[in-house]
Amino acid sequence: MTSLDPRAPLVLDTRELGRRPGSQLETVRTEPAPAELGIEVLHVPEGSPVELDLRLEAVMEGVLVSGSATAGLVGECARCLEPIEDDITVRFQELFVYDDTRHDPSDEDLDDEVSRLEDDLLDLEPLLRDAVVLALPFQPLCREDCPGLCVECGARLADDPDHAHEEQIDPRWAGLTALSEQDLQDPSTTD
Repeated sequence: MTSLDPRAPLVLDTRELGRRPGSQLETVRTEPAPAELGIEVLHVPEGSPVELDLRLEAVMEGVLVSGSATAGLVGECARCLEPIEDDITVRFQELFVYDDTRHDPSDEDLDDEVSRLEDDLLDLEPLLRDAVVLALPFQPLCREDCPGLCVECGARLADDPDHAHEEQIDPRWAGLTALSEQDLQDPSTTD
């Protein structure tokens, strides 16, 4: 019994391809985006269309999947928190090993890193997720030179480039400032 649902949008059936090395199958399809495809501040909305351009090729060990995915992104700027909308195109390639392939028992650690076919089905979701997450910027910006927010009041600096506050006085120097102001008010004390 397989754990993959053949009706799931990102699960592909490779039986049509057969196990003849060199046979290929190319497909273009649009599928709904899975949940949590991206990072906290920039992601592909769940259910939005993901355009997949795929080539499946039978090789001795399994099925080599190559292709690209294009999807729309939404999120917020890491500096000013303004909404961001953009598109992303990622390329990927992965070998899915036949599930009946014999392997060396001493390679148990490597076994976890190998993508496997399950009853001639393969799941593109982990491959797609890795490709998208690795392609996203760590701190997305609305524009390259985004000045961000004022650290004191939170005003968006792009809306008010001349934004300023009175310079804060370090509390350790407040006593000297008071003396200085007193000297300015009473010039007779300086003689």
